[in-house]
Order: sequence, then C-alpha cells, then structure tokens
Amino acid sequence: MDYLFRESSSFNLRFGLATLLLGYWTYLYIQKGRQFEADVMFGERHGCLPIEKKLPYKWPLALDVFKRQYDAAVAGNLMAFQSQYFKDTNVGQTFQVKLLGRIGYFTNDPKNIEAIVSTNFEDWGLRATRDGLYSMIGSGIFTQDGAPWKHSRELLRRQFMRIQYQDVKVFDGPIDDLLATLASSSGVVDLQPEFFKFTLATTTSLIFGEPFAGLDPKDHEAFGENFDYASLVSAMRLRLADWCFLYTPRKYTKTCDQVKKYAMRYVDHALMDMKEHGEEAALEHHPFILDLYKELHDPILVRDQLMNVLIAGRDTTACLMSWSIYLLVRHPAALERLRQEIRSTVEIGQPLTRGQINKMSYLKCIFNETNRLYTNIPVNVRETLKTTVLPRGGGPDGNSPVLIRKGYGIGFSPYHMHRSKELYGEDANDFRPERWEEPELKNIGCGARVCLGKDFALTEASYGIVRILQTYPNLRLPPDVPIVPSGQEKQIITFVVASAEGCKVLLD
Repeated sequence: MDYLFRESSSFNLRFGLATLLLGYWTYLYIQKGRQFEADVMFGERHGCLPIEKKLPYKWPLALDVFKRQYDAAVAGNLMAFQSQYFKDTNVGQTFQVKLLGRIGYFTNDPKNIEAIVSTNFEDWGLRATRDGLYSMIGSGIFTQDGAPWKHSRELLRRQFMRIQYQDVKVFDGPIDDLLATLASSSGVVDLQPEFFKFTLATTTSLIFGEPFAGLDPKDHEAFGENFDYASLVSAMRLRLADWCFLYTPRKYTKTCDQVKKYAMRYVDHALMDMKEHGEEAALEHHPFILDLYKELHDPILVRDQLMNVLIAGRDTTACLMSWSIYLLVRHPAALERLRQEIRSTVEIGQPLTRGQINKMSYLKCIFNETNRLYTNIPVNVRETLKTTVLPRGGGPDGNSPVLIRKGYGIGFSPYHMHRSKELYGEDANDFRPERWEEPELKNIGCGARVCLGKDFALTEASYGIVRILQTYPNLRLPPDVPIVPSGQEKQIITFVVASAEGCKVLLD
C-alpha cells in the first residue's frame, strides 16, 4: 500500500507540474496572440505597410553575408563594400535583414534616423550595445536606457558644463609632449598614433585629475595597450549584437579587468585624498571623480562612468584630428586657407586662446566636413523597447510607414547617409569644407544622445591642429603617398572609422 501511495503521490506531483507548465505556456501563447493583434491594429492606424526590400543571401543563416563582410573588414574596405553591396542588390534605403535566423532591419533614410534618435527616441534602446560593451565599461551612459540614462546624462552634463569654461592651458602639457615627439622625428611622420596618445592624455587628465595617483609609468603604458585591445574586441562584439557572447577571448576578459582596475586606482586615490585632506581640498585635484561620487555613493559606479567617458573621449577626437590633417594635405587650397585664418586670428608669439579658436569659422567648416565624410560612429544599432513606427520604408515604393514590433533591432549608418548625393549633391564624396558656409546645412540636428563632450572635443582638436600648423607651416603630403578617392582608402573599423595607413606627412 505504501508503494502505491508513493507512486500515486509522485504521479500527482508530475501531473501538477505538467499542468502548471501547460497553463503557463498557454497563457504566453494567448498573450503573444493578443500582442500580435494589438500590433497589427497599431500598424493599421498608422497606415503601415510591410517592408518589401530584403537583403539577399545564398547560404543558410546568411553566413555568406557574414563572410563577405568579414573579408571586406580584413581587407580594410568594409564601408566601401557595404556601399557597393547595397547598390548592387538594390535594397534601397530601408530593408529587412535576416541573419542567423533572426529578423532585423537596416536604414539609411534620414526620416527614419530622425525618428530613432529624436522624434521617437523613447521607443528605442541599447540592449545590443549594452551586451557588447558591458564587460569593458560597465553601467554608464553608453549602456543605459530610460531613467538611468537620463540620470547619467544629467550627472555628466554638469561636469562638461564646468569643463567648458576651463582655460585651454589644460591642453598645453599633452600638446607640448606631442610637439616634442615630432621635433625628434625626421622624414615621413605618421601623426595618427600621436593623436591617439594626445587625446588619451587629455581625456585621462580631464576625468582622473592628477596624472599619476601613485602609479608607475609602466602602468600607464600597459593601460594604453590594454585599452586598445579591449576596445578592438568590444567593437567586434558590438557588430555581433545578440551573438556577442560567441566572441569573448580569455585575454579580453583579463584585459577588461586590468583596464577597470587602472581606473579604480584613481577613484580610490581621490577618495583617500578626500578622507585625509577634506572635501574642499580634494575637489581641487579630483573634481570629476568626487562630484560623481557625491551623487552615486558607489566607487564602482563612479569607475564605470569614468570608463564610459574615456571610451568616448579618446578615439573620436583622435580620429577627427587624424582625418582632418589627412584630408587637408590632400587639398592644398583648403590647407592654405586655414593657415591664413590662423595667421589673421593669432598674433605671432602670442598664446592661443579659446576666444581665438571660436573665431576660426573655416576650421569649424573643416571639422564639419571631416565628420561628415568620416563619421565618428559609422554604424549604430538600436532595439525597440515597445512597438513603434518608422516614417518610411514600407510598400512597393518604400514610402509608406513601417511597423517595428517590440524587441526587434535596427541598424542605421550615418557614414552612408552622409555620403548621399540626394542630401549633399553630386560631390557628396568629395572634401569641400565650403559647403558648410551655405545656408542649406545650417540646421542639421543631432538627436537626444548628442555628445556631451562635443565642445571639449572640438576645442581640444582645434588647439592641437592649430599648434601643429603654427609649428610646422610647411606640413604637407609626402610625394610618394598615393591619393585615392575619399571612402576608397584602407580603413580600420572599431568604435570609430580610422585610417588603416595612418596620417603620413612631411613636417619641413
């Protein structure tokens, strides 16, 4: 009897669990059906039609598309390959993508990009970005959505408002080090790695405060190497989106830990300084760190915010400076006009000031044009936080609104959009800074996630380039360096798009 009772109890338990699971699955199925019906009605109210353009593929799971893009990336022409591939396959500006069995979307339509980054900003999130970057930079403004993102943005906005009014003398040390390196060089010089060192020095000085915090010089050198490697792998993980976990080298995990440990040393140093000498005295040396700590009350969260700022502040400005010189030495008329502007604005032998930089309107045009052709972040990815609508892309002509259901991802490429002949004319691929003096481009928007450090970065880049051109008035392109059309040069794609062949110049 006991045996039968135990068997009966076991059966009843299994039956009960099976019933619960069946009920739960049934509930999910019904809820999914209701959500689908609600999405359909939502789409009908907005006049949505399905996207008819689809990215073609031949191999299962679209592995052939992955391979071709990988090959193009290795060859250094990924962006050029994509431009030609989109043209050859006639997918238009907005199309459906099915990779590894999952459906997503891609758009270069300005109306759609405006909806994603501005008009319907609250409908979109950064989950794929968060997964790819979290190991390196933790929880911060580039891995957050909603209320946490707004809080981070407000915290950092106050920091950059304070920095905005600092004297440009903060750049003197790093630019003097750069110029000292150039003074000991001869022949053809590659400015690109020097710009990366310059912007790393200025950014670490900005956010960490004191330059050493008891660290050995070898620690700084190791940090730069670890930061480069972690950035490269993180950028590759970003492109894998939901599949980023497939590329997590053991060295990457170790390197991310080392990078965060380096940043943590500065946080600990600032907190110890505050404990020993008081808040007022410590704020003189570590304002960025201690202001964040007063709000966050957690050293780990402070460290993560510092990492988020660091990853944005180094590569983007270094690439802006590198591409600007790269383009100027290939366009002597533009370079000469900039030299004349510098000579007419800054007296010989006088220090360069922020006010003088702000008067250099042609330099601003050069930066605008450089950022247009070599957009800091060439491709972005977003995921819907709720069912939403894109203004265009649906129907036979691609002009009808498109329904994008919750949980679906979309990629968009400012790099390709900025080379659109419909927007910038037949010379869209050409470097022509003067186009920014024309009224048509006066009111281009940036969206809700506009860079908080934009003023700092542009001032930093301006100060560096002006000082270099003042020091080396004969800076020019080496005679044996080939000139290729913009966009056809070899490129390295990480978080940013950089020249694979550097920025080679002759100084004298």
